[in-house]
Amino acid sequence: MTLALYHPVPSPVHRAPAGLKLLVLAALGVLLFVVPRLYLVGGALAGVLAVGLGLGGLPVRVLWAQVRPVLIWLAALFVVHLLVTDAATGALAVSRLLTLVLAAAVVTATSRVTELVDVVERICSPLRWVGVRPARIGLVIAMTLRFIPLIAERAARIREAQAARGGARRLTVLVVPLLVQVLQMAHTTAEALDARGADDEPLPRRRRRDR
Repeated sequence: MTLALYHPVPSPVHRAPAGLKLLVLAALGVLLFVVPRLYLVGGALAGVLAVGLGLGGLPVRVLWAQVRPVLIWLAALFVVHLLVTDAATGALAVSRLLTLVLAAAVVTATSRVTELVDVVERICSPLRWVGVRPARIGLVIAMTLRFIPLIAERAARIREAQAARGGARRLTVLVVPLLVQVLQMAHTTAEALDARGADDEPLPRRRRRDR
């Protein structure tokens, strides 16, 4: 059984349009880096938690599952700032990233992948004039959202199997088999897309009328 980013709950946040949620997420990302005030970033973090846990009705475990993989990177970023700048700057940088991660988790947990893909394709529709196919961009977004939890699940299975065998807990012991499985999934997915003609160019309209 695979993990899913979307968590169905009857809430106002779930009923809000996906385009509006993406717009708010983008505006929040800009504001967090334009306003360098720790108390404002902390307020934004509290607001995101209030929207996700309160208004959105999401369980704590849903948001925690998205934050836990990046905790080590946030800790490393704070240590780097301690060595290079100061604790206040490090706390500001970590708070910004944590707020964005949680906000993105709220958006993906309250929006179906199809809704997000539709918004991305509509935004990218003007790119048709320069030869870009918005459907391909939407496919990339959909596959990314699909494979993130799938890879996380595979990593958890590998850790459980190694723990059951009493194996070492070194990072390389986890990365190598996970990389092999990811490459196998990528190869299988590429073959499936090729079989369905995902990379075929659409015929020009004149040729289709001639036929």
